[in-house]
Amino acid sequence: MGSPELPLLSKPGDVIIGGAFSIHSQVSQHPLLFTDKPTDMECSSVNLREFRFAQTMIFAIEEINQKGLLPNISIGYRIYDNCGSTLKSMRSVMGLMNGGAAESSDRCSGQASVHAVIGESESSSTVILSRTTGPFELPVISHSATCECLSNRKEYPSFFRTIASDLHQSRALAYLVKYFGWTWVGTVNSDSEYGNNGMAIFLAAAQEEGICVEYSEKFHRTEREKLKKVVEVVRKGTAKVIIGFLSHVEMNEFLEEMSLQNVTGLQFIGVESWMTADSLITPTSFSVLGGALGFAVPKANITGHDSFLLREYWETDIMCRYARGNGMETAKCKDDHFLYELKDHVEDVAELRYSTNIYKAVYAVAHALLSLLKCSEHQGCDKTVAITPGQVVKSLKMVNFTIKTGDQVWFDRTGAAVARYEVINWQRGSNGLIEFKPVGHYDASQPPGQRFVLQSEEITWPEGKQQVPVSQCSESCHPGTHKVLQKGRPVCCYDCSPCPEGEISNRTDSNGCIKCPEEYWSNENRTMCVIKSIEFLSFSDVMCKVLVFFTVLGAGLTISAAILFFYHKDTPLVKANNSELSFLLLLSLSLCFLCSLTFIGRPSEWSCMLRHTAFGITFVLCISCVLGKTIVVLMAFRATLPGSNVMKWFGPVQQRLSVLAFTLVQVVICILWLTINPPVPFKNMSHYKEKIILECALGSAIGFWAVLGYIGLLALLCFVLAFLARKLPDNFNEAKFITFSMLIFCAVWITFIPAYVSSPGKFTVAVEIFAILASSYGLLFCIFVPKCHVIVFKPELNTKKFLMGKT
Repeated sequence: MGSPELPLLSKPGDVIIGGAFSIHSQVSQHPLLFTDKPTDMECSSVNLREFRFAQTMIFAIEEINQKGLLPNISIGYRIYDNCGSTLKSMRSVMGLMNGGAAESSDRCSGQASVHAVIGESESSSTVILSRTTGPFELPVISHSATCECLSNRKEYPSFFRTIASDLHQSRALAYLVKYFGWTWVGTVNSDSEYGNNGMAIFLAAAQEEGICVEYSEKFHRTEREKLKKVVEVVRKGTAKVIIGFLSHVEMNEFLEEMSLQNVTGLQFIGVESWMTADSLITPTSFSVLGGALGFAVPKANITGHDSFLLREYWETDIMCRYARGNGMETAKCKDDHFLYELKDHVEDVAELRYSTNIYKAVYAVAHALLSLLKCSEHQGCDKTVAITPGQVVKSLKMVNFTIKTGDQVWFDRTGAAVARYEVINWQRGSNGLIEFKPVGHYDASQPPGQRFVLQSEEITWPEGKQQVPVSQCSESCHPGTHKVLQKGRPVCCYDCSPCPEGEISNRTDSNGCIKCPEEYWSNENRTMCVIKSIEFLSFSDVMCKVLVFFTVLGAGLTISAAILFFYHKDTPLVKANNSELSFLLLLSLSLCFLCSLTFIGRPSEWSCMLRHTAFGITFVLCISCVLGKTIVVLMAFRATLPGSNVMKWFGPVQQRLSVLAFTLVQVVICILWLTINPPVPFKNMSHYKEKIILECALGSAIGFWAVLGYIGLLALLCFVLAFLARKLPDNFNEAKFITFSMLIFCAVWITFIPAYVSSPGKFTVAVEIFAILASSYGLLFCIFVPKCHVIVFKPELNTKKFLMGKT
């Protein structure tokens, strides 16, 4: 309906490739801006970038024709100008879809006039183009439409692109943010298919990488009031890193509003649509975007491309035809004002990053046609073969070739090219001009750890800072602490809590603490596990030295008493006290003192078995001797009764046998204990958390208490017998001394039980040694000291008459 939409630039050929670009714009404030406002206003200003895209398409077609890639076949083109308008885009699509020449009367034949379409530049316009051409299976190859939504092969089966989709770029943004340790960011995106889809992918990837988003704002280029509110949110936010997923049009408006509200010093992370856009270079833009990091389409040198743009077509042929098409037949091209306007931007040719993608797109169509036309080197191509756009779509899906830039062109299952980006940093050069400096690259085809290559030392940060900006909701938790999330806030907002005892965190921002292995404990700073100190009663301890002193002293006194008794063995006092049992008792007492030494030192298998068995046997031997002496006293006085012959039943032989029998019982108990479940060294890690108590485990608790119980039984029996003999004549009676010694002995060991159970660590062993020494000293002092006192200091009492009670 209405007048037909005519191409701005066209050339006939056997095969026609269509083009759709926004060569003109309805926005007059800047020659590089264009808009999607649905109006049919007359196009006013030139969009230089889009015009270069059209020129690159023509250059690639002319090169293919000249090289004879398709012998006998010429490629023509029909390039439409949508003027940055949605309505004009629709009209351009209709012009591409109309059959035959657009000037013919049959405008709706259902047969597309072109075999493929190159364009458009924006994702939103490309969506419209692809939806309209889809039912006709007309292939659309875009050079810069990156919206991931276009990867839906069911909805866009004939769409291809020579640029990677935002699936890769959005994830790469998250990886870049993670690389520099930024966990607290703000996001702003265009309210369009491009911005919304790209930001949704970024937010999902950011969540996987542990990045929190303080706010996520969006606006459309026509929403001026919404834009002001978005900038206000950015100004009040605490995030120092802003992700700008914007088209270069929205970014221009956003930059203008940021400058008006004087919002500076933020680290911007950008996308390929605006990171290298010349339109953003203004006198005030560097104060906002200085130090910005982001991605850009890699540069590629196409031989002859620059000279083509700057000489033949740029200044003469194309623009002359444009001038003549607008009624300026008599105008001299070189004098036309429009040409001089374009000449002001010839120095920007080096930044034509997307031109390579257009070049690849044209060659992709040519190679698809090459496989369909059955071309041969000698006979050329078969012009009789009828080619439909649907066949071109199928052929494009299998196309794989290398162009002269060195890039291999192929399309993945979503119709997109492989994802490779340059990492760009906004810097001010030595000449004071803004530069888009490459500081690395990203290649999605590499393994995860090798995708980023960055020269961090080459990066300029906002406001000229020398260090990487910090953007965190909370300060980092140092090693030794862990993160505790703040209720109701994102996971990046947390408090730092020290690790509990026995746990550590050895890295910054640890989510939790690691429990140390059983034999290790956390150091004071909770940053590393150190082996626990091992505690046992060592000879170097002060307490141990005291115990050893009294052990040696007790053994020395006992031996001295034995020597004294031996020296006076023929005196009445020694004879009257059963010298044989006395010497055996002194021997056992010295062994009792010395056995306490086996409890000192690092426990080992032999020391653990020796200490308890030696203690049990020597003490039974000692108590057996005391019990024998007590029985002798009782029997001796009973023998004085008329007609009594008791002593013949408890003479020296019986005394020896009784001591041996009592001792053998304890030996049997110890043998059974050592055979069934002996004491072994044991690391006690439950009593103290920070240290290990090296002790002797009892093995069989029954065996241990059986040894002590038997000693206690003999001691009790001895005490009872001595108590019964306490009223015998004083001058001879040593029963009262035995009574006192057994009283002390029993008191010590009764007290020992609760003290032993409750004493911690090495003090358990110390209590046991103390009980051994105390009971041994009790026996020594109560039984032998009085006799030694008489022998040494009162020899006049060491007579038979005195002992018989006759004086």
